[in-house]
Amino acid sequence: MGSKTASSTTSNREWRQIYAIYGMEQWQTLVFLLCHAILFSVLSVLFLVYFEPICVTFHSYLSLGAARFAAGFGGAFLALSAVCLFFAAGNFFYSAVPLHYDMAQRMVGSVTDWSTVKMALDIGCGRGILLNTVATQLKKTGSSGRVVGLDRSKRTSLSTLRTANIEGVQEYVTCREGDVRSLPFGDNYFDVVVSAVFFHTVGKEYGHRTVEAAAERMRVLGEMVRVLKPGGVGVVWDLLHVPEYVRRLQELKMEDIRVSERVTAFMVSSHMVSFRKPSQHFAGPGEVRLDWRI
Repeated sequence: MGSKTASSTTSNREWRQIYAIYGMEQWQTLVFLLCHAILFSVLSVLFLVYFEPICVTFHSYLSLGAARFAAGFGGAFLALSAVCLFFAAGNFFYSAVPLHYDMAQRMVGSVTDWSTVKMALDIGCGRGILLNTVATQLKKTGSSGRVVGLDRSKRTSLSTLRTANIEGVQEYVTCREGDVRSLPFGDNYFDVVVSAVFFHTVGKEYGHRTVEAAAERMRVLGEMVRVLKPGGVGVVWDLLHVPEYVRRLQELKMEDIRVSERVTAFMVSSHMVSFRKPSQHFAGPGEVRLDWRI
């Protein structure tokens, strides 16, 4: 899966540079986690400083031993909660910026020959970390190809074009608004189709674990396969639902299905899945490989 190409990671580029260009789409979540972590930290310190007065207050309702235990347990619980929240905030920031950039490099490395790629698609491109990584790869290989970033928001598309300009790949990038459940492209249109931490958001209005949400995700995956040319490569990095994608790709008779090792992102399990659309239809289930080199 081009593991040598994928070895280019954030070690070659400071995460501060990446953050300065792309920022963070869900910064409200990070602020929420940090505020609660600080609040729980302050409360735990107050429990430590005013331990005896708190014990006296609890003693009004409990025995002395039970009061001291309750005060100690409360302080320890608050301190542990603060540590967990700080850890969650750190993992969220790492996943949203440095890890996302690193996984984009790995996804690009799943395509062995970019010089033959004329059209590529990034489904749910967001602010363009993966989109611009693909464009950079096209630029490096001297390809005349282009990559299309599809998103549901015009505001996001404008932000994506700005980041492409900063990265110096604007001539390789096109952004479009559209419904991912019905991609606005013809059959067999793209040589490469990619998507990063987006599929799991489709159908979230029904709840992540509902049958309706799963059907919506499978619909998008089917659209991904539809617009992919025979012999083309698809790469998806996503959270939680990867086994569903693998089963669906097998049903669609995709070839060379590969699943990466688990990567913790946004405090949950994530995997990268790559596959190739067969040049012609064939019978029988597709083979799934676990590629631990990624």
